[in-house]
Amino acid sequence: MDAMILTMYIIVLVYFLLGFIAFYFINQKKEPHESRKSWIKTITYFFIINIVFFSIAINPLVFRYLAVIIIIAGFIELFKLFRESGYKLKLLFTLSIIVLTIFSFGFFIYSGFEKGLILFAFMILSIFDSFSQITGEIFGRKKLFPKISPQKTVEGLIGGTIVAIMSALLLRSLIPAPPLKAMLLAAGVVFLAFIGDFFKSYYKRKYNVKDFSNLIPENGGFLDRFDSLIAGGAFIGILGLSIHL
Repeated sequence: MDAMILTMYIIVLVYFLLGFIAFYFINQKKEPHESRKSWIKTITYFFIINIVFFSIAINPLVFRYLAVIIIIAGFIELFKLFRESGYKLKLLFTLSIIVLTIFSFGFFIYSGFEKGLILFAFMILSIFDSFSQITGEIFGRKKLFPKISPQKTVEGLIGGTIVAIMSALLLRSLIPAPPLKAMLLAAGVVFLAFIGDFFKSYYKRKYNVKDFSNLIPENGGFLDRFDSLIAGGAFIGILGLSIHL
């Protein structure tokens, strides 16, 4: 592992340490069964982050194979809810397939880019996901979309966005890029990640389910766990493709 990748991994560990400390105090106020579910989700997410990080750091080709698995699993989960509903809401299902196809196309392109750019976007997305939840649970008061995603708050979105965009200054050596460009790139990744998360939540709400599947403990399935990565990665992939065209 080269020095830059080691530095990036140390940054990942520091962020997770801060997250673990925050969740420790957050979970102290929860009921035991809710606290247990939260810890399972957090620890599972930590292992997922490590798997994806090292698949990129050691050999990006491994991440490309992982991206294909994520894409296929996402389509399977969409179809699974459609089938279990008795094939209801056909228009919603069709539109969702179109949206996921566009995002998956961009995500697949992103998975073939150079290591530094893949890691930059992945780490921004991971920080955004983690700190949206942390700041939302600590400071959250105003619900963002109460009828679609009742757990998400305006404060959580703002907190996660600020931490992620500011973190671009720590991670910009991966690209490399001047500070403003790195922050703008991070902002684009975060925005698309938010859009992807919204579409996922809307689809689940319309089909009246909490999770896409139980394949990933307490994380709601592949689309629940990787929706932000697919959409945020798609931003990088489509942006990069448009620049080269």
